[in-house]
Amino acid sequence: MRYTPLLASAIAMALAAAPAIAAEPPFYGPQLEGFDYPHPVKRFEFESQQQKLSMAYMDVAPTAEPNGRTAVLLHGKNFCAATWESAIAALTGAGFRVIAPDQVGFCKSSKPRRYQFSLGQLADNTHALLQSLGITRAVVVGHSMGGMLAARYALQYPDGTGQLVLVNPIGLEDWRAEGVPWRNVDAWYAGELKTSFDGIKAYQQKVYYGGKWKPEYDRWVTMLAGMYAGPGKAAVAWDQALASDMIFNQPVVYEFPRIRVPTTLLIGQRDRTAIGRDLAPPELAEQLGDYPELGKRAARLIRNSRLVEFKDLGHSPQVEAPARFNAALLEALE
Repeated sequence: MRYTPLLASAIAMALAAAPAIAAEPPFYGPQLEGFDYPHPVKRFEFESQQQKLSMAYMDVAPTAEPNGRTAVLLHGKNFCAATWESAIAALTGAGFRVIAPDQVGFCKSSKPRRYQFSLGQLADNTHALLQSLGITRAVVVGHSMGGMLAARYALQYPDGTGQLVLVNPIGLEDWRAEGVPWRNVDAWYAGELKTSFDGIKAYQQKVYYGGKWKPEYDRWVTMLAGMYAGPGKAAVAWDQALASDMIFNQPVVYEFPRIRVPTTLLIGQRDRTAIGRDLAPPELAEQLGDYPELGKRAARLIRNSRLVEFKDLGHSPQVEAPARFNAALLEALE
């Protein structure tokens, strides 16, 4: 059955009319059909690696007097552009134009079966999107995997990066060099196929939020789990496996001293994210993802950088405490 917006609407209506199954998470299409974003979604159609691809993005105009600046918001692996909802409101309210894309392989963008995922390629895709919009220079804000991507973007396109903001970026340590065992893409894929609402929530509660949880986080878990529960599960899981392989094998931490643009690190101190921890020996697993120390080390490595620590927040400060995060973000961009 071909998944269409009409089918997505019918599914949503059926779910709303069936209270007996209302407790079950909804399912969405392979490009997150059925899940609404806070702003209209546009599409950048382009060719990459001998195939036609579609990159979804939000392009949100300032709601206050324009300041002439553009902010590009890059999502993490377990996130989508929609997760930036409150930051978009804060930035546009301060006069910024905001571009928030979904990377190829994620959320509302194409899910190619064959694609060589690399941070360099994703940075190139993002740069091509900005060029198509006539944007030559932007503030680049990256969270989690998006932090790795933002760092790569600043390294590839320094003249196009006015400022860099890294929000609890992963890749502040080289997990493989630390001793985490390597795994192949098929193993990553097998793990992705087991993804569920309960599994996502348990992982995020333990690793992202220091064991705490708020009901409003469920929306973002449902967003992810719905893709794995829907008809595009295999395609979503495969691209996520390729992304995990990219993240594990392409550390950017060694190149931090080469970053030349003004950089701010916004680091929630309760974060303990570390890719591959599940395969690491217990004594090593315990040492990985020490963000209080990793943030300080990154600040020492990146010239012209500033470290802002949120002592009581975790991996996603923009989700956990939007008002505080947005205030710190706007201060960093002054």
